[in-house]
Amino acid sequence: MRKMLLRRPAAGKALVVSALLALAVPGIAYANTVGVTVKTPGATAGPGSAFSEISTHAACSSGLISGGGINQAIGTGTSSNGNKINGTSPSPDGSTEYTGSTGVVGTDVAHWLGIGGSGGAVNASFSSTPYALCFTSNLINHTQVVMNKVAGPTTSGTVGLVTASCPANTRLIGGGARITPASVGSLKPIASFPTFNDSAHGFGQKAAADGENNPDSWTAVGWNGGGNSNNTTYAYAICSGNNIDVSGATVKVRHGEVSGPTAATSGQTVTVGCTGNDGKLVSGGAAISGGNVTTTDFTGPGSVGDHLNGSYPSNSGGTPVSDGTTTAAYWTAVTHTGGVSSPGTYSDAWALCADDGV
Repeated sequence: MRKMLLRRPAAGKALVVSALLALAVPGIAYANTVGVTVKTPGATAGPGSAFSEISTHAACSSGLISGGGINQAIGTGTSSNGNKINGTSPSPDGSTEYTGSTGVVGTDVAHWLGIGGSGGAVNASFSSTPYALCFTSNLINHTQVVMNKVAGPTTSGTVGLVTASCPANTRLIGGGARITPASVGSLKPIASFPTFNDSAHGFGQKAAADGENNPDSWTAVGWNGGGNSNNTTYAYAICSGNNIDVSGATVKVRHGEVSGPTAATSGQTVTVGCTGNDGKLVSGGAAISGGNVTTTDFTGPGSVGDHLNGSYPSNSGGTPVSDGTTTAAYWTAVTHTGGVSSPGTYSDAWALCADDGV
């Protein structure tokens, strides 16, 4: 009997110690339930004519989009200057666009558009590949899309900057950008990035910096190399659904900026990723700019011909991931100049990394 009495306290003590360790050691008390599967249908050829665009889409058969991207094949030579991103944005069905009234425009959206545009030059190498990041979470099981838009830019060498903000008590998990009309070959979105709707970030003018947590807004920047008074720039924020307690969820920003491209008809890439305890990659952004985008209000790059050619989930070397990938941890931005040099130009990439705290 005495031996049994001695054993019981020992076992009880072990249970107490195990419970204390579970509470004290980070990572043991809970598991991040965020999961992401990348879906892509592959490349769609085009545009095949000047001053036009093609719309492609990737769909989530299970899960909801947290964000998405696009990668373009542009070929070589001076005609490569004519291929540009016109849009990377959510859609309710793979073809319909949110371009009407602003505010919350959709819920539980499962499609992502990749829209490639052309300027005055085209070739047979042009194509666009869309990517949807299909998101699952035991906590964030509903999402909503917030859209905002601004008229412009209307004159050469000016930006049209617009910010979409998530409703209170929700989490930003991704975003996108779009410009119209396609017939203006010099018009393109040159930035799509996470930010905050506060004075420290110029209410969307400054991007979220590396290591910041829980941005609440998404900014899109249109850039114009010519005219047209009917230009419009759209920003899309992908947010958690209403009435979900996201107080324990964290979305961390990873950001990188590199110099260039500065020579005519040249490109640059920059890749950032989620590492360590950051959480799972849920979306990302890209920009070509005048630099210092996290500390100063956004400025345009060195040439009116500068544009984006890629913003997509990748491996650490910048190669796009394949359809069905569940371990994507990096985001790559691909930028390109036009037919003239672009002094003082920088390229940026953002990755959003989510831990739902469940």
